[in-house]
Amino acid sequence: MMAAMAGVTKNILVTGASRGIGRAVALLCAGRGWSVAINYAHDRQAADDVARAVQATGAAAVALKADVCVESDVIGMFDRAASSLGPIDGVVINAGIVAPAQPLADMTAQRLKRMFEVNVFGAYLCARESARRMSRDRGGRGGSIVLISSAATRLGSPFEYVDYAGSKAALDTLTIGLSKELGPQGVRVNAVRPGLIETGMTRPIFEQARARGSERRIGQLNPLRRAGVPEEIAQMALFLASDAASYVNGQAIAVDGGLSTSHPVVLHRDS
Repeated sequence: MMAAMAGVTKNILVTGASRGIGRAVALLCAGRGWSVAINYAHDRQAADDVARAVQATGAAAVALKADVCVESDVIGMFDRAASSLGPIDGVVINAGIVAPAQPLADMTAQRLKRMFEVNVFGAYLCARESARRMSRDRGGRGGSIVLISSAATRLGSPFEYVDYAGSKAALDTLTIGLSKELGPQGVRVNAVRPGLIETGMTRPIFEQARARGSERRIGQLNPLRRAGVPEEIAQMALFLASDAASYVNGQAIAVDGGLSTSHPVVLHRDS
């Protein structure tokens, strides 16, 4: 009934879907009657909770454990998603990490390697498998790839997260190039650039701000004077994955309260 009301049912794979933005995307997809493959890396209980919430709407769901940095895991994840739900129509590449705020000079090689391994290599592996599965010249039926980037790509995150900003900037470039490769094959590729969003991953940012007595300044980073919530990012991801965005391709769309057009305060620089 719900699927009929929402239109054509889609099968969507969401990486990093056990919490935060990924979870919000999965639940909004369910609201459309779309089937959802819920990827997670460690927290099986959280992923199962999301799957149950999706199924409670009448939509199909499957929880899939996979490390996006491991090629065999990624291939297996796509195989299991297709065998459980059917051919994949859309992939939201959301899995990513951030580390505590500090200037580049203080970052360890281990931190840098891990940041780019997850946020860049992992995203590229997922994008590659998406292309292999959905491209019409490879037997697919077309679809949409949505990459979760960041407003940090425009701001650089000095003294805080220049490694994270650089890793997300790679996704903006991937969006441009891959959209040109796959557009003729019926696959649209777009990105969403969130601003500061209240999630489990960003909790350390808020905790550090509290410790420094600067929590109030978080709300002054953009003209809306507040941080965002996962559902606000998920709404844009849902739109880009839907047929309503059928002529949107190769775009990185900011959902940041105006942060990228303002002059943000650096929260963690010592002064």
